[in-house]
Amino acid sequence: MADKYPDICSHKVPSASQVLEELRELWGMAFPITAMNCLVFVRAVVSVLFLGRLGSLELAGGALSIGFTNITGYSVLVGLASGLEPVCSQAYGNKNWELLTLSLQRMVLILLLAIIPISLLWLNLETIMVFMGQDKAITSMAATYCLYSIPDLLTNTVLQPLRVFLRSQKVTKPMMYCSMIAVAFHVPLNWVLVEVMGLGVPGVAMASVLTNLNMVVLMAAYVWWGWRQGEMRWTAGIGDLCGGIGPLLKLAVPSCLGICLEWWWYEIVIVMAGYLPNPTVAVAATGILIQTTSMMYTVPMALAGCVSARVGNELGSGNPYRAKLAAMVALGCAFVIGIVNVTWTVILRERWAGLFTKDELVKILVASVMPIMGLCELGNCPQTTGCGILRGTARPAVGARINLVSFYFVGTPVAVGLAFLLKVGFGGLWFGLLSAQAACAVSILYVVLVKTDWEAEALKAKMLTGLEMGVCNGVKEKGHQNDEENRLLMHGDGNNNNNIDDEIF
Repeated sequence: MADKYPDICSHKVPSASQVLEELRELWGMAFPITAMNCLVFVRAVVSVLFLGRLGSLELAGGALSIGFTNITGYSVLVGLASGLEPVCSQAYGNKNWELLTLSLQRMVLILLLAIIPISLLWLNLETIMVFMGQDKAITSMAATYCLYSIPDLLTNTVLQPLRVFLRSQKVTKPMMYCSMIAVAFHVPLNWVLVEVMGLGVPGVAMASVLTNLNMVVLMAAYVWWGWRQGEMRWTAGIGDLCGGIGPLLKLAVPSCLGICLEWWWYEIVIVMAGYLPNPTVAVAATGILIQTTSMMYTVPMALAGCVSARVGNELGSGNPYRAKLAAMVALGCAFVIGIVNVTWTVILRERWAGLFTKDELVKILVASVMPIMGLCELGNCPQTTGCGILRGTARPAVGARINLVSFYFVGTPVAVGLAFLLKVGFGGLWFGLLSAQAACAVSILYVVLVKTDWEAEALKAKMLTGLEMGVCNGVKEKGHQNDEENRLLMHGDGNNNNNIDDEIF
């Protein structure tokens, strides 16, 4: 696409052929990523099914452990790894292979450091949960599952950065195939470890670890032997690696906060549901609804990751208006996905809960809230996509601030006020989520559509990616690398620099 069309002029409306080409480019990436996300979702469902076959205590303990590990571990690692998105995508657009490989290795090092405190938390799950008043039998089972899941932290220190690294280079189908092969062995692994060897809960945890390990091995093998091996240098000194960690953290930490603040809010909803009248029914209904939102989230999550890569690629190539076109096309797709979600949640609201439970009270509660959840997705799809655009322009801190205000200063007061003070009950919690998603979507759309200066973002991308290219080619002396990287990589501001090369636009 970059060779087929010159960059779109700021005063011209993109042609239909340009929009269609962008749609093909975007969904050519997004479909395999969506399939991969669905496979990961299926893997989690399989683990829950095997836990359920072991008994109700094992299922409850496993569910508690899965929730704890998601909040304290996986959400953090996924969030930190997303800090790679702007650097890798813009470096790929600029053909700066040196920065690509260095950034991947730096992120692996960052995640290796991050899993040390996470491991300590996981080792002390039982103590933490007993202190919080959880049932001791369930907590003991959860602690066992958590203990055997600790090796998965190591696999994720490589798996999560590799996914961003490949997606940023439009390499999505190989990721889907690697996930497909790994997940295909997930059921046999569970059967052997749980049924044949009789390992029980530890077997379920070990099967998940081995499945992720298989994904890592397959993806790493593809990167090492099959993807630009002749152009990428994988040997770097410790000074090169450590010198860029600080600037990379300035992208990774806000990215992590933006993702975690939203992820954690759904767990807070489960806790709040436990304080409603008839908490057993409320929590069961909340579980079904959150599983449903997780299923629907696979598409906008894939779209967000791919538009982040597309925007970053075009900015790195010096094409600000094609980056803008990619953002606008992705937002249009997000609204269509949101409308589809509203439609099916309304149509199937009476039947959907029947797929999960036979409890009539739970079915009634789920049916009453399904349309509200659908409206939430109408805001969530463009909001998630907008966050991807912000990451592609190396502005994750903006998304983090918006998520903090929307979910915790808008959504939480509305949810608590309606559910408990005004006695609206279960539906009040979801009206709280709706208000949060509405505030979030409006804020992010305002930033993307009104406040984004695409020419300035292209300048910042040029400085971010061109700097280390020059260093690697010997243009700058080695001793100046870290100072320049810290000065420009994260702090370059196109609005304060008028020396923009004509070739960018």
